[in-house]
Amino acid sequence: MPQIPARGHRVNGLSGNYHRLFQDGLRYNLDLVEEYGGVVKIHALLGAEQLYISDPLALHHIVVKEQHIYTETDMFIMGNRLIFGEGLISTLGEQHKKQRKMLNPVFSLANMRDLLPIIQPIADKLCVILKSQLATDGSVREIDILPWLSRGALEYICQAALGHSFDALDPTKESEYLDAIRVLAPSTLRLILLRPFIPFIVRNFSLYWRYKIMDWAPIEALQELMDLTSKKIFAEKKAAMERSVRANNISSSDTDRLTDAELLGQMNTVIFAGFETSTSAICRIFWILASKPDVQARLRSEVREAKQCYAASHDIADPWEDIGLPYDVLMGLPYLDAIVRETLRVHPPTSLLSRTVRKDTVLPLYQPIKSISGEMLSAVAIPEGTTLVMSLLASNHNKELWGEDASEWRPERWLTAAGERVQLSKDSNADTGDGEGNGPSTSTTEKTPGVKDGMKYPGVYASMMTFLGGGRACIGFKFAEMEIKQVVTTLISRIHFALPSIPDENGNVKEIYWKVNGLQVPVVRSPAGDNTTAQVPLSLRMVQPGDFLPVS
Repeated sequence: MPQIPARGHRVNGLSGNYHRLFQDGLRYNLDLVEEYGGVVKIHALLGAEQLYISDPLALHHIVVKEQHIYTETDMFIMGNRLIFGEGLISTLGEQHKKQRKMLNPVFSLANMRDLLPIIQPIADKLCVILKSQLATDGSVREIDILPWLSRGALEYICQAALGHSFDALDPTKESEYLDAIRVLAPSTLRLILLRPFIPFIVRNFSLYWRYKIMDWAPIEALQELMDLTSKKIFAEKKAAMERSVRANNISSSDTDRLTDAELLGQMNTVIFAGFETSTSAICRIFWILASKPDVQARLRSEVREAKQCYAASHDIADPWEDIGLPYDVLMGLPYLDAIVRETLRVHPPTSLLSRTVRKDTVLPLYQPIKSISGEMLSAVAIPEGTTLVMSLLASNHNKELWGEDASEWRPERWLTAAGERVQLSKDSNADTGDGEGNGPSTSTTEKTPGVKDGMKYPGVYASMMTFLGGGRACIGFKFAEMEIKQVVTTLISRIHFALPSIPDENGNVKEIYWKVNGLQVPVVRSPAGDNTTAQVPLSLRMVQPGDFLPVS
């Protein structure tokens, strides 16, 4: 790949510039694309050359058209298998397809509709807990919402997918499991330089030595706790899980059914994946609402109107704040939908994913790049064994498709002039509708955000790459969207959010800063914070009459 442009400055001889992508790397990631285009050569461990890719046509070939050529890296599969077992993110090929087929009914649209009223009490309890810490006179109290939203996210995924509760929203109880999975993601990111050696370790060392290496790693205790907890839940819930997973597969042969090891792996995978991304997204939304009082007032007014209309049409006498909206009403709120989509676009919870090229190939490009010799390249030849880094972040910020304001958080891009939702393009690899009028028959239009001259990203969710696309797209993206919307509408009905405003003993007011370390990590800048500990302290109070849009 000698002609592909590379980041020009001097890089570390051991780790190259690869690590920069994960070290508070928002600007570094976006600047790579701004300077070099949709394909950039980067240098990884010991000088290994990798390609950093955000070009939409290239990504379409990688995740959809030729996904058999571009597969998960060995270090990703084997690392996940060591931690989570034989779950969806630890398998390839036919085994992965079989697992996905069995799990599809759990995350189907019909199941989402049935689940919503069942899990509404989780959001209600979360609201009660936060309200209990607030004064009735309308005075403000600073509360770190991250721990409570983390607890709520754990309950959501466990109750919905496993029918199990950790009682994580019981203030009198501590959850070792919750603490373990909250630490797991940052711990695995810290092992970034060790990851390339995982395939060698797995292939050449006995199980004894693999466990010794896990003992050395900082995730050893976390993995043990996750494993023990999951096995306990699995023993209690095995029959119910089998009924749920196999509901639409009664006639499956024994070879098609999931083994106990695979079911256990799905538990670990679903809990970890569902917990981390949802918590990050919900925290980010409340931080944005706290930063933009006008947006918060408009959203709260939309939610109030929807709840009042639903209560009136169903003869419900409860206060509007206590009304739980059904699935189709909740998912159809235009401004809420715009806020969620725009937040997930600009701030994807996961910014990078990797693939390995399994044979020599040529990758076509939507936007030609300038080679080192000055020639414009409309395709790049890639040798077998090359690692590709897919930038979900840079894809979602591509000015060519999203416009010059691509990095600006602007929910109005998802709305018509009348305030209704814009028509969304057909999901590039979906085979069912999403319940929002965006089924396979929906045609792509130039009004669709992220679409230009018929070109779009192959994401499964609204033309963005946040939940990926193709056969390895996030299977639970509709559940995550539902959870986010339910929590936001429940809390915003009774609680007002603002940025921290109360000085500490030294007169410093907390400023929240989001680090992009592969994941989105909210911290408090110094001197009021340590710039390291994940936290989202916001000023909360009870909602007052002035917290809505003026009635016209």
